[in-house]
Amino acid sequence: MTKPITVLIVDNEPGFAELAGEMLERERDSITALAATNGTEALSLLERREVDCIVSDYEMPEMTGLELLEAVREDDPDLPFVLFTGRGSEEIASEAIAAGVTQYLQKESGKEQYALLANQITNAVAQYRTETELRESERRYERTLTTLHETTRDLMRAETKAEIHRSAVETAGEILDVAIVAAYAFEPTDGVLEHAASTRRSPERIDPEQTFERGEGLVWEVFSEGESAYYEDVAREESEGVVTPRAEGEAGVETAKTASRCELVVPLGTHGVLVAGTEGVDGFDETMTELLHILAANTEAALDRAEREQLLRDHDRTLTQQNEELTRLNHTNEIVREINHGVAQASTRTAIEETVCDRLAETDRYRFAWIAASDDDPPIPTAWSGIDTAYIDRIRDDGGRAPEIELVRDVLESGRVRLVDDVLETGAWQTRRKEALTYGYQTVLGVPLTADEREYGVLVVHVAGADSIGEREREVLAELGETIGHAIQSVERTRAMLTDSRLELELTVGDSRLLLNRLSEHVPDAEPITLEGVVDRGENGIVLFVSAPTAADLESLADGWASIETLSVVSEGDDETLFELTVTSTPFLDVLRTYDVKIRMATAEDGTSTLVLEVPQQVETRSLVEAIREEYPETELVAKRETTNTQSARQLDTHLEERLTDKQFEALQAAHYSGFFEWPRESTGEDLATALDVSPPTYHYHLRAAERKLVTLAFDGVSN
Repeated sequence: MTKPITVLIVDNEPGFAELAGEMLERERDSITALAATNGTEALSLLERREVDCIVSDYEMPEMTGLELLEAVREDDPDLPFVLFTGRGSEEIASEAIAAGVTQYLQKESGKEQYALLANQITNAVAQYRTETELRESERRYERTLTTLHETTRDLMRAETKAEIHRSAVETAGEILDVAIVAAYAFEPTDGVLEHAASTRRSPERIDPEQTFERGEGLVWEVFSEGESAYYEDVAREESEGVVTPRAEGEAGVETAKTASRCELVVPLGTHGVLVAGTEGVDGFDETMTELLHILAANTEAALDRAEREQLLRDHDRTLTQQNEELTRLNHTNEIVREINHGVAQASTRTAIEETVCDRLAETDRYRFAWIAASDDDPPIPTAWSGIDTAYIDRIRDDGGRAPEIELVRDVLESGRVRLVDDVLETGAWQTRRKEALTYGYQTVLGVPLTADEREYGVLVVHVAGADSIGEREREVLAELGETIGHAIQSVERTRAMLTDSRLELELTVGDSRLLLNRLSEHVPDAEPITLEGVVDRGENGIVLFVSAPTAADLESLADGWASIETLSVVSEGDDETLFELTVTSTPFLDVLRTYDVKIRMATAEDGTSTLVLEVPQQVETRSLVEAIREEYPETELVAKRETTNTQSARQLDTHLEERLTDKQFEALQAAHYSGFFEWPRESTGEDLATALDVSPPTYHYHLRAAERKLVTLAFDGVSN
């Protein structure tokens, strides 16, 4: 259907304009005529109506046809203007052409002139419209290119991929004027395409939660192939079960559920895809397709650039973090060296703990530090620095409910460094929120003080900032904890050697697995039995000397108990019988051997043993008791007391152990525990030889050698 043409006819002769309009409308159905009798009326009408062509007389009062042309050209230089005049001459024609009329036609009689005039009008308007559309198309293309250039600058300035995706889809929606534009980004971890952005008109059509998994639909196919695809009618092709691209690339899979009738999908390299869709069929022309490809190429370049810059930022951030951590680590190492120097000069455990806390609190790195001994229950601070006593008192008052004490217990139980990254975000530390803000700490670190698997306490360090201690710093502080533990162990051993001071622990053990308890259950009338002595023969087993009432029948147990290798009577008295038992080992004796603890006294009655242990000063009582309780849960600490032996006796023991061989020491121990030196003798050399599984001459040889060295040591002195 021909587009209507509105023609304005201007003529001062009454009725001619209407007549001419009627004649033109008869010649062309597409023509609609308007009439004006002078130039002023014509200009007024042009302000109210749009016309496609003006047909004007030349001679008119007030304003000639050429003067009207000049006025019209000021607003629209290209509007078709036909000079239709009854006054014809070459001079007027030349003047009209010079003034810029589109056509010049002289009035004549007859209707043939209107056919010619209609033809001129139609041709002039067609050319005008074509040129106008071309100019508009050029302007639109220039605007589109300008938009693309501006978008390219925006894309290159964008810092994140999210910004790039948003800018790309908004630009595509603006320059293409389509119903749907969306970007899907590839998520390499999950291996899916995720919705990244869509235009404002798209959200009601696109599910932002939609993803495309491997092999799912057109979008994934285009992404995996790396070639764009255009689908004129997705619905038709889906109904047919086959999707056939019109031009760009080939896809052989069914498309996912689409939100538009016609789609153009362009890959963005390894980053994802850009999808544009229209509601109608075949909605993209070559220009739109080209523009979307240009935009996609610019978007891909911007995403590449953003990815590189992100990698550089991540790398710079990592380097910065590593440099900061290295600086902190160097600072920490310097602190540790100072602490080690101070600890090496300390002569007591108290001095060691105070030195450690003082050195840590003096630095800018740590807010304050304190140490809790493992021997207390609940553990409480024994040394601190950098913090006032009000905070320490708060910990002591809260006791086992204090989060600091819970941290200490966790460290003691696990034997590992424990870290609270942010006390302000940790539920168990909410009661310390005020203190954390007041004293300026957020990170808390607990370090075990250990040496040879023995625990001496926990070092607690408070640090400013959240999550401010790295893995390497934790390792350095863990090594510091071991250094402190060995230092404490060293001074405790030195103190024990100088003072010959010992701790005596009295325990009751009701556990039926303890060998002495099991033996006591076979004694009538619940009379006690006593462990007289222990001879540790290493790989050859352990010899126990046990005295029991004469009514006890223990010999019958030898064949029935796997825990006893041999059991024999060493001597029999009126009230007691001395038994010798050989065992491989027991959990109880293994614990005592680990902690270098000696049995001072052990009795059992009716399934419960009372033990008195001699414990070196450097051993933490709590650790020892817990180790025994772990094997025998029914263990209770009854008493704890400190004893001091004479220096000469201690020296005699030391030199005797140094001078006797293992065999000689065993022979002397067995003789002592079995009553060999009593009068009358409670055992014979033959009995002891049998107990130690050697011949009597061999036993007597070792015993005589031991006695000779003991007498020499007593009379000649240690210098010999």
